[in-house]
Amino acid sequence: MPAAVVGVPEADRLPAATGPKQGIDRYGAMPAGPPWPAGADRVARAGSRPGPGSVSQAVRMQYLTESTGDLDEARSIIARHFYTNVVDTLSGRREWRARFGIAPAGSVTLGDLSFGTDIRMRFGDLGAYHVDVPLAGAVTWRQGTGPARTATTGCAAVFQPVGDTVLDRWSGDCRLLAVKIDREALEKHLAVLLDAPVPGPIRLGPALDLSGAAGASWLSLLRLVAAESSRSGGLLRHPVLGARLRENLMTGLLLAADHPYQEVLHRPQPVLAAPRTVRGVVEVMRADPSRPYTVVELARIAGVSPRALQLGFRRHLGMPPMTYLRDLRLGLVHEQLIKADPARTTVAEIAYRAGFTHSSRFAAAYRRRYDVFPSETLRR
Repeated sequence: MPAAVVGVPEADRLPAATGPKQGIDRYGAMPAGPPWPAGADRVARAGSRPGPGSVSQAVRMQYLTESTGDLDEARSIIARHFYTNVVDTLSGRREWRARFGIAPAGSVTLGDLSFGTDIRMRFGDLGAYHVDVPLAGAVTWRQGTGPARTATTGCAAVFQPVGDTVLDRWSGDCRLLAVKIDREALEKHLAVLLDAPVPGPIRLGPALDLSGAAGASWLSLLRLVAAESSRSGGLLRHPVLGARLRENLMTGLLLAADHPYQEVLHRPQPVLAAPRTVRGVVEVMRADPSRPYTVVELARIAGVSPRALQLGFRRHLGMPPMTYLRDLRLGLVHEQLIKADPARTTVAEIAYRAGFTHSSRFAAAYRRRYDVFPSETLRR
């Protein structure tokens, strides 16, 4: 039985996540055993997969599970969702089974991958930024003319878009989280954070220390997103929350990894957004308040940095942009509740369409503003 939401009437609660719950292991991702129904080698959950673009688009995440003991099929699965590759087994084991959990969503693709036997993989240029985070075992790899390196549970491998890539040994006991980020999306995201153009590829350091504060925090976020990606009916499938978390994955990587823009990224000097810029963003919000905006997307629309937009809203409107958007949505919900027929619709349906995904926070915010629960407005 679902836990009660304290202080919120039943009529004001948003729908709970439905569907079978996936088991989550201590790493915060899919368990090593098969997360799909017995007897089914492949389970695909419905969703959409747009091409490269802004990660903050209204993209609904899908989650695919694949299992195979055939090398050609494994190669095809990796090529379909990640990169063209050549795979060879290194051990003499005849019986092995690869297990893949893959969540493609716009500019970010996540994979929970294991082969169950020692393998070697070869790629050309990846064409995207990529991070491999072992949850168990290790991967020895190299890219371009660089030396051989080993990714472990304490040190992730970071790959550039350009440079022949070889995984010399992916150990049979290795299970890893793979993060593929569209090149253009990450470079544009950095440019927005810096409020300055970013020429050429971002020279990310090849190793990401997962034991330090920044690396550990990014890993925690990655584990959360990976776990929620596999949860049928979870809130990560909602375009608002999903877009923000995927955006945060990119921001966190840029803050945790080594690259030439690190110092300025940690100490930016934002210019205050002008009143005209703030008015322009307000007009955009008012035109489509239910759209799953993020601060980064609004800053991109305004042509300023996220910090500049935040400061501009605080100075000229007395609140951050996302607080303004929440109040705008509350007004929209209030108007629709007044006009709605309680026999034909519910509070949850109206709130969800307006972009609210958390029932208790929505109901509390509505009551603070209108001094009644939304269900009382609907019944009037």
